[in-house]
Order: sequence, then C-alpha cells, then structure tokens
Amino acid sequence: MAKTGEKKKDKKKSDKKLKILAAGDIHGDIDIAKKLAKKGKKEKVDLVVLAGDIYGYSKGDEKILKPFQDAGQKIVFVPGNCDFDDECRVLERGGKNIHNYYVTYGDVGIAGIGSPNWKLSLDDSDLTEIKRNFDRMKSGKRILVSHLHAHGTTAEFSGVPGEKVLSKAVKDFKPDLLISAHIHEAEGIEEKIGKTKVIQVGRRGRIIEI
Repeated sequence: MAKTGEKKKDKKKSDKKLKILAAGDIHGDIDIAKKLAKKGKKEKVDLVVLAGDIYGYSKGDEKILKPFQDAGQKIVFVPGNCDFDDECRVLERGGKNIHNYYVTYGDVGIAGIGSPNWKLSLDDSDLTEIKRNFDRMKSGKRILVSHLHAHGTTAEFSGVPGEKVLSKAVKDFKPDLLISAHIHEAEGIEEKIGKTKVIQVGRRGRIIEI
C-alpha cells in the first residue's frame, strides 16, 4: 500500500503545472513593472520570466525588479540588447540570470540565451551554449527563453530578420515552448515551429501554464 501511495503522490506532483508570467521590453518603466507584478499576484504565478530589455534610459532603473520582489515573486531573466553587463549585475541581486544557463522548477527546465551589450544577432557559440544546457536538462518539459525572435516566425513582419540559430535550436532540441520578445508590436503572437509553441511577449505580460 505504501508503494502505491508513493506512486500516486509522484504522479500528482508531475501533473502539477508551472504557472509563469512572461514579459519583456519593460525598458525601465517602473509603472509597467508594478502592473505586471500585480497581474502575477492576482494569477498566483509560480515564476516571473523576463525576456530582456529590462533596463531603460532613466534613473531609478536599478529598482525595476522591486515590484516583483515586493510581491514575493521568483524572477528569472535573460538580458536584451539594451541590458549591459553592469546592469545585469544589479538585476542579479533580485533575479536569476539564465543567459547561457538553465534552471529547473519541478518538472520544467528553462534555458536562456540573451543578447546583452547591444548584441543584435546570435552565432554558433550561442547554439553551442543552448545545446550544452539542453543536454544537461533532466526535466520532462523544457522552455527556451530568448530576447531575440526566431527566423521564420511571424515577428519578422516588423522587417527585423529572425535568428536562424533560434529556429535551428528549436528544430534540433524540440523544447515545448520558446519565449521571445524584442519586437514590441509582435507581442501576443503565438505560433508553432514543428511541435514547439512560440510566444512573443512584451509589456502586457502573458500568463503561461506548462
């Protein structure tokens, strides 16, 4: 009986979904951060995922994660092209930087590939980092978080080419979900590359369960 109970308990644990608030392109706007934190609190999210361009161009940006912290929310992020090394070090005081890294929450692994210091394209070294992290993941469900968008996705309507490295990573490693930002007007677009769901996020934020 004890063994049966353990199996049921394990199954119940694996069935529990991770609830995420995913957003990007906040650009240092504290009012946007407050709205997002409020949304996350209302939805009782397990995790906040920020897909880059967190900093902006004004004073007070170092407090941009404070609304999420005040709401008791866990934060992971990748830097965007507007996020520089010094700023990332400040952000790391309040959240987990998953650029070239990965984290696991329950049965969900989340790998990140950022584009800090005004980086506007990815290369083979980025693909190597993505592969390294996916190879290390033992989780059943997997998410890739990038600031830049993938080649061949609808976000290219902006005139900004998508990243071939990302589309190759999705085709090769088959994550369940790709979260991207960067193209502000593409926020809310949802599509698929193969079986991978691709979601463009932005300042309004998106609740995702996986």
